[in-house]
Amino acid sequence: MIKHEIIPCERCGTGIECKANAYTKCQCSAVQLNLNEVQYIAENYEGCMCAKCLLELKEEYRMMITDINI
Repeated sequence: MIKHEIIPCERCGTGIECKANAYTKCQCSAVQLNLNEVQYIAENYEGCMCAKCLLELKEEYRMMITDINI
């Protein structure tokens, strides 16, 4: 039984169970982001995202930084 609100991922629209009141149990907390990655994502999105999108954005940021340093 679902105890938390189901919301759409801001990026892909997939329904995710929001556990903002229990952050450590939320699926998004499994994605480790450094401060620069958090800032990059926050500049483009405001709402919750699924772990898959967070991982994709983390990789997108890494690729962008790699391209800049070449």
